[in-house]
Amino acid sequence: MTQVTNELYWDPFDVDIDTDPYDIWRRMRDEAPLYRNDKHDFWALTRFADVEAAHKDPATFSSAHGTVLEFMGPEPIINAEMMIFTDPPLHTRLRSLAARAFTPRRVSQLETRIREICAELLDPHVGGGTFDYVQDFGAQLPSMVISALLGVPPEEREEVRHHIDETFYIEPGVGMVNDRSFGAQIWMHEYLARLLERRRQDPIDDMISDLVQAEITDDDGAVRRLTVDQAVGFVNLLVSAGTETVARLLGWAAVVLDANPDARAELAADPGLLPNAVEELLRYEAPSPVQGRWTLQDSELHGEVVPAGSKVLLLTGAAGRDERKFPDPDRFDVRRTIDHHVSFGYGIHFCLGAALARLEGRVALEETLARFPEWGVDHDRAVRLHTSTVRGYAEVPVTV
Repeated sequence: MTQVTNELYWDPFDVDIDTDPYDIWRRMRDEAPLYRNDKHDFWALTRFADVEAAHKDPATFSSAHGTVLEFMGPEPIINAEMMIFTDPPLHTRLRSLAARAFTPRRVSQLETRIREICAELLDPHVGGGTFDYVQDFGAQLPSMVISALLGVPPEEREEVRHHIDETFYIEPGVGMVNDRSFGAQIWMHEYLARLLERRRQDPIDDMISDLVQAEITDDDGAVRRLTVDQAVGFVNLLVSAGTETVARLLGWAAVVLDANPDARAELAADPGLLPNAVEELLRYEAPSPVQGRWTLQDSELHGEVVPAGSKVLLLTGAAGRDERKFPDPDRFDVRRTIDHHVSFGYGIHFCLGAALARLEGRVALEETLARFPEWGVDHDRAVRLHTSTVRGYAEVPVTV
């Protein structure tokens, strides 16, 4: 049996540990690749091969009981309309339908608009001395992009962006489950339901129209479409996951590139390196480093049996620093050869919005470096953001 002493302790709720978890994660990979936390009743996997394998095995590691530790329990999430909380065969049908609307063509068409938004947000700070790279740019860009993707009318986009931002409000001492966030989520659900109905009656060339019209034929010959709740669930997932991931990615980019000025200079001189640099950023500092799963059957890992009905946390953040997969993993290298990482998940739950996040990250950094080839982070004023599943910065003041 794996022996875990009191000297090796990891807790996803511990803010001090979360500030710099990499030494603990390294020890977990080496000393306790199947880690047990009795205080919060979970197991954890940290090695790349184990995290990847669990992502690819939904028959054992279910998402239907929740994917965030504090919300996971023995009963599946009832009437879950969000794909992230479903298993096959429902997940297969929902993802296939959603993919009909969220196409590579539609994503690629956004590049011009993303550049325009970057200019709108960055140009006012040229010559300005200081600004908050997250609050003034990184957190605003993805919600504005998603509004354009969905086909939110221009006159409604600012109100929608405000409510998207409010869904991520973290109340001091309470966390991300609070009345302010909950109220914004209700508003978003009602707004999206109305927009979906408008597009059902009067479709235009946008993703919402594609979503409500997408059809798939089941094995029994029945033709299905997403219900309104399923369509709203998909859009809410895109809004929440897409906004949060890109905001955290860009916050980390500001901090990591400032700590690696030679790499930043390389990227400023050769924007062609940016796609690979985005992958390296995702590996090096995963915006969402922890995903939860619920075991549906006993599973033997590293000589120990994890019983059915257990909470298992997949530490993608630790997997990205696993030297068994990535040589010299604690070195940030924009030229690193990366065949794949797990920061967007893997298998059937691989992030459907990964292409959009990559596009936003690449364009945002290209437009940033074109205006600001150098900057300095004010670490004394930077504000970290922490939940059990998200890690990054809420505020990154920079001097340019």
